[in-house]
Amino acid sequence: MLDLGPHAAFIWISYGAAAFCVLALAIWAWGDERGQAKRLADLERRGLKRRSGQGQDKS
Repeated sequence: MLDLGPHAAFIWISYGAAAFCVLALAIWAWGDERGQAKRLADLERRGLKRRSGQGQDKS
């Protein structure tokens, strides 16, 4: 295995903390995407439509 010297514990804890943060952010982004999709579907079901792109071709 790797010889990390006297700082091995600090290095492994740092790797673990970084991995935890990346995993937590990925789970949060996935959950937020699902929530936004549900809200958008609800708005569209109630008759509201997306307006992005309207009025762009007025040349």
